Amino acid sequence: MSQNYTIALLPGDGIGPEVIKEAVKVLGSLERGLELKLTLNEVPVGGAAYEVDRHPLPPETLKTAQEADAVLLGAVGGPKWEKIDFSLRPERALLGLRSNLKLYANLRPAKIFPALVDASSLKRELVDGLDIMVIRELTGGIYFGEPRGVELLADGTRRGFNTLVYTEEEIKRIARVAFDVARKRNKKVMSVDKANVLEVTGLWREVVSEVHEEYKDVVLEHMYVDNCAMQLVRAPKQFDVIVTTNMFGDILSDEASMLTGSIGMLPSASIGGNTAMYEPIHGSAPDIAGMGLANPLATILSVGMMFKYSFGLEEVNAKIESAVEAVLDQGVRTRDIMSNKMTEVSTQEMGDKVVAELEK
Repeated sequence: MSQNYTIALLPGDGIGPEVIKEAVKVLGSLERGLELKLTLNEVPVGGAAYEVDRHPLPPETLKTAQEADAVLLGAVGGPKWEKIDFSLRPERALLGLRSNLKLYANLRPAKIFPALVDASSLKRELVDGLDIMVIRELTGGIYFGEPRGVELLADGTRRGFNTLVYTEEEIKRIARVAFDVARKRNKKVMSVDKANVLEVTGLWREVVSEVHEEYKDVVLEHMYVDNCAMQLVRAPKQFDVIVTTNMFGDILSDEASMLTGSIGMLPSASIGGNTAMYEPIHGSAPDIAGMGLANPLATILSVGMMFKYSFGLEEVNAKIESAVEAVLDQGVRTRDIMSNKMTEVSTQEMGDKVVAELEK
């Protein structure tokens, strides 16, 4: 294979450094086994960066990310930084990375491994074989719209406001990502909006339908977000690809994650610009940081997505998924997916198990 790639490592806060450490072990195994040359450049982000540079996204971190072939992120945030100025909180680093790297599409697969079917909060028959891809628009919508803020009214009370806004071009480009992804899956797209009450998502529905004219081989349906939230727990296997706005996608992808047994199992890819970013969808979980309880599988599976989408090596992604599935089939579990008659392991031990499978 003999290829060279530069990866920016952004461990971040809480359990971020722990899960990134296990991903690095996987990268080392792949480098040895596949004749790859991987250059790993680690830089601080989030609260860890704020402690050093008084900013969650220092210039050097952004520069390292922009110059890399791909970015692997752990997690950011924690109660330690909740009282600092909003513009300097760790989570602002995520928005800064997405904006500066032009990462407008977030791909979040909700795929259940056979060994974890009974770990889902839903009945076996509802989730067995589940494989959904949630595609979330990432750089527009209410999270970025202006004006925004909190103002003092004449009567002395406060009013908060945010602006939900999308341009036609922003909708077109995320729709095309959804249809392109669906073409490689089961050719079904569910566009989720609130067109009955929000004019912006009325435009969303119209534009997605217009783009669909270019993809007649893909089935397009529309669904209101409240109904989609209900359908995800009523009959989740009806979905293949879900495409939706920034805020709706933020919520629905987390809901979909719990269908698979644990939020600690799900990877994600943020694409669109020259450098894509990969990260587990779980948070920094400061309550278990440093205890060896974190599940590293979502981060390891994010490495697989990196090889698939940034490096064009689908076979490496399949190899990682197979290794994770083999470990789960052995009854090995971190605490978040632990059940009776299973063997509980630490974060490090889970990483070691995956590496052992990769090297068989």
